[in-house]
Amino acid sequence: MAATGTTTELGTRERLVRTASRLMQHGGYENTPVKQLVREAGATLGSLYHFFPGGKQELAVAAIHFGDEEFGALLRAGLAAHPDPAEAVEAVADLLAETLEASDWLDGCPVTATALETVGRLPDLQAACARAFANWQELVAAKLLASGCPEEEARDLAITVVNTLEGAEMTSQVTRSRTPLLVAGRHLARLVASYRP
Repeated sequence: MAATGTTTELGTRERLVRTASRLMQHGGYENTPVKQLVREAGATLGSLYHFFPGGKQELAVAAIHFGDEEFGALLRAGLAAHPDPAEAVEAVADLLAETLEASDWLDGCPVTATALETVGRLPDLQAACARAFANWQELVAAKLLASGCPEEEARDLAITVVNTLEGAEMTSQVTRSRTPLLVAGRHLARLVASYRP
């Protein structure tokens, strides 16, 4: 899901965060040069270090948090589309497919590229990515719990839903096709329906 807002509408700090989020979403942390980030944000190196004294890593943590919230908003919208959790999960997959295709297959998960390259190397970024996944699982679990699903099953299902959607989204990007997400959505809906109280 792409960051919104034009350079002129946003303050410098927010421009830096949104630009970092978009660049990291497309290429990860290592492939996001500071000079490119600052240029595309319409900022200066001085302003980056003013708002983020810890430099690129501190900015990257803020960018992951932004991506977490942005993707969480998309999840909430999909989950709210139907009172039935099985239909809601399928709606999330449909929404992800629609959003991904609209971005010309560029704007997948906002943290996956960074998460994969930071494992065991950059603990602050890895922790921020882990929090994002946990937050998304919590949103799905809350939907399942509200429908009467027992807590342990709801939490296990939420992990399965998020993990499956993440993998399907990556496959949709690679194949430039909605099909992996739509198929995943249908099968997740059946799985969730099988746990109806």
